[in-house]
Amino acid sequence: MSLYVWWNSMPRQKRTGWTLVTVGLVYILYFLKARLFETGPVITNKEWFYFVAMFVLIMIGTINIRMAEMKERNQQTMPLVDPKQRSRR
Repeated sequence: MSLYVWWNSMPRQKRTGWTLVTVGLVYILYFLKARLFETGPVITNKEWFYFVAMFVLIMIGTINIRMAEMKERNQQTMPLVDPKQRSRR
């Protein structure tokens, strides 16, 4: 039950990022274990494309997680810009 509460207490953007990273990692591990290191039919170009696409998915998920953390810190401006000099609307 505490896992459910933890998951639902996260912002939606962070949950989406963790979901993308998890799906990408699970597919990469499946591909390495079941397709690459085992004997079986020839690996098609489509499967190689999915393998590479999962790395892209992991990168997008990581970006989502990082952006959600920045939003939680309420960092609206760049770190080098003094927020007191900018007028807020």
